[in-house]
Amino acid sequence: MPNKRIVKSISCSTTFALILGVATAAIAGVPLPPELEITTVVSGLSSPVEITNAGDGSDRLFILEQAGRIRIVDNGTLVAAPFLDIDSIVNSSGGEQGLLGLAFDPDYVNNGDFYVHYTRSDDSNVVAHYNADPPSSNTASTVGTVLLTQAQPRTNHNGGQLAFGPDGYLYISIGDGGKQGDPDDNAQNMETFLGKILRISVDGASAYTVPADNPFVGVANTYPEIWQPGLRNPWRFSFDFLNGDLFIGDVGQGSWEEINHAPASSSGGENWGWRCYEGAHTYNTFGCGPIGDYVMPILEYSHSAGRCSVTGGYRYRGNAAPGLRGAYLYADWCSGDIWAGVYDDGAGTWSAVNLDFPQSTGGITAFGEDEQGNVYFVRSGSLYIFTQIGGIFDDGFESGDTTRWSLTSP
Repeated sequence: MPNKRIVKSISCSTTFALILGVATAAIAGVPLPPELEITTVVSGLSSPVEITNAGDGSDRLFILEQAGRIRIVDNGTLVAAPFLDIDSIVNSSGGEQGLLGLAFDPDYVNNGDFYVHYTRSDDSNVVAHYNADPPSSNTASTVGTVLLTQAQPRTNHNGGQLAFGPDGYLYISIGDGGKQGDPDDNAQNMETFLGKILRISVDGASAYTVPADNPFVGVANTYPEIWQPGLRNPWRFSFDFLNGDLFIGDVGQGSWEEINHAPASSSGGENWGWRCYEGAHTYNTFGCGPIGDYVMPILEYSHSAGRCSVTGGYRYRGNAAPGLRGAYLYADWCSGDIWAGVYDDGAGTWSAVNLDFPQSTGGITAFGEDEQGNVYFVRSGSLYIFTQIGGIFDDGFESGDTTRWSLTSP
């Protein structure tokens, strides 16, 4: 059943955050539609951790199950057989391990190539290539090719996201290697992938290459794959469907959760500050540079009110809930708070509004979007979509655009 939400705005800012231009969720004064709802699409998923689409015109959604399976939701129905089942090679024994990321090649409709990010038996992060032939098939080959690995000293802080940017390159998130406070200082160590966003060029099963314009190419004692350092556990990041901006939800240590942002025009190299800073707040600045060396988050929130871990989301560009267009949606895993982050063009700052739904929304592990930019999330074995009474759905019925109507019953 759909459930209406109430907009609940809370003013809670700090002087330090304001000085650095950080908006602390949630700030009052951003109007949002009163008839926003969340609606169940399918249930029966097992530990879902990611949602994406293939960009192939099929409108299928692909849901990752942590144990090592990819499920398909086609026209609102969960397909019984998995698209891919690699649970025999995936290590999901740790709470933050498993099959964590999926990205489809920008030319998937023609080549059937896709990439997954998982943890294996030795706890390492693995990025591997797979293929579906034909691409329209609901079953892919289980024969994969490993392209990139990163040894993990511990079982947590794996990151796990994969996404192709608007430039056609593959972006990869990997956490700092775990344990409290990044004791090995991995996030600031440029000779490891730990605590970083990486950017590589892939071509099917062939070995990856490093784009020539990566920011650290040719820099001594630095891995050229690194796009951005200074992250603790970038569990989920996304690119804006419309303009290509990058948003990163970085899970905090014990006090602050943060959302980082880089415009599509960025040439990379932003240092997001961990472990020197947690959010916009000093954490451990031993050996760190001046504050100007680091880019502070656009949004943050504290661990008050039972909050503990951010799940980064997507900037809304769809039609199912048009009142959310332009808002960046994200959540807290523990409390179930869902926020809409909104940019003020005049002030050049972000603020956030808490979307207070009547039913429980705790345990949101991932957001995702379909080919039209409508946003979904998963929790407790179910897939949900944001909708709005009076919203224009993809068939264009409410808009009066008859060119998008169909004479065939679904």
